[in-house]
Amino acid sequence: MEILLYVVGILFMLVGLGVSIGLHEVGHLVPAKLFGVRVGQYMIGFGPKLWSKRIGETEYGFKALPLGGFISMSGMYPASSSDKPAGGMFRTLIQDARSANDETIAAGAEDRVFYRLPVYKRVVVMLGGPVMNLLLAIVIFTVLASGIGLQQGTTTIASVSECVLPAGTTQTECAPEDPATPAAEAGVQPGDVIVSIDGTDVATFAEATEIVQASPGETLGVVVDRDGEMVALEVTPIEVERTLTDASGQPLLDENGEPIVAEVGYVGMGSQMGFVQQPLTAGFAMTMDAAGRVTHMIATLPVRLWDIAVSTFTGGERDPNGPLSVVGVGRLAGEVAATDAPALNRFAVLLNLLGALNIALFVFNMIPLLPLDGGHIAVALWDGIRRAWARLFRRPLPAPVDATRLVPLTVVVAVLLIAMGALLLIADVFNPVDLLGG
Repeated sequence: MEILLYVVGILFMLVGLGVSIGLHEVGHLVPAKLFGVRVGQYMIGFGPKLWSKRIGETEYGFKALPLGGFISMSGMYPASSSDKPAGGMFRTLIQDARSANDETIAAGAEDRVFYRLPVYKRVVVMLGGPVMNLLLAIVIFTVLASGIGLQQGTTTIASVSECVLPAGTTQTECAPEDPATPAAEAGVQPGDVIVSIDGTDVATFAEATEIVQASPGETLGVVVDRDGEMVALEVTPIEVERTLTDASGQPLLDENGEPIVAEVGYVGMGSQMGFVQQPLTAGFAMTMDAAGRVTHMIATLPVRLWDIAVSTFTGGERDPNGPLSVVGVGRLAGEVAATDAPALNRFAVLLNLLGALNIALFVFNMIPLLPLDGGHIAVALWDGIRRAWARLFRRPLPAPVDATRLVPLTVVVAVLLIAMGALLLIADVFNPVDLLGG
């Protein structure tokens, strides 16, 4: 059964990846067709063709390696000119790129080419793919946060401490001289459901904790639901030194990554964890937070890749917040699906992984380097700047930017991407990230 669940987890992520890639390419395809560009192919995957069908002028299909996708637009770059590129290998690369580009320009459809579109339309076409991944991430995180809910402390009391123990102590049992906790003195019992504190209705344990921590030495009225009966209690929080936590119970960290410790009110009760549904805006907030973290990771990518190489070849522990290959994501999905946890918990984690994957596709494709979408956007914007400059000074409009001249740089970027993929693949096979403590 465990093996079956492991396979189901991998399949879930593979299907999710395929849908994400397919929608990414739809994000390019739809505006391209709306703007009149001739699209020859819409393909999911690379390598040998598995299946295809021509509908109108576009061939739709799947290829053997589901590691990406593409649409083939007519005239991504201007048709070949008579000028000669630099000699040697670079000349060959540029000429090959120009020849391949010329082949996409069908006879009689010379006006239906990408490079002739106005700048803003070119940007819209190239931005469509990454934005589709961003929108998909928002939908996934909204379903996760507002449909299923996030794991947080609920208002149901799980435990009541008998006595107050110092922060950081290894002591596990109360001594006769240890003072009783305010919650125990007030008569709070496990199973009680907090309805309100100090006249304020609370929906989560985090809200109750915020009131308690802000009120050391003050007597607070607490109303609990005990087996359907409303019971009024009074509790007086004491001031203690405690590590601050977020709504999910994780320690809050300062700018140096150290837990934040403060003098706060304390009563000595713990909550049951459960899924707490969030407002509809929570999905967008989670998406933006994830995008910020992925952007930071990509900005520090060379250092992270070096650390991954070192840990892989020395047997060190991988950074759990570092990049993963498709194999690493699939392996993690399989491990999550096979864990001994409630099905809803496992499904929530898999959704979180899929949302994070779409954020990675969005941010990574926005890097302004060819052959990534961000590179094509940068070329279009540069073309627009040149044309605007010419109009400003009443000069003849320049010829469209010939991005085939950037092919040597594009090849270098492609080689680096392949090398990065190979490193991550090796690391995920021989030194995988351990998020589950397995």
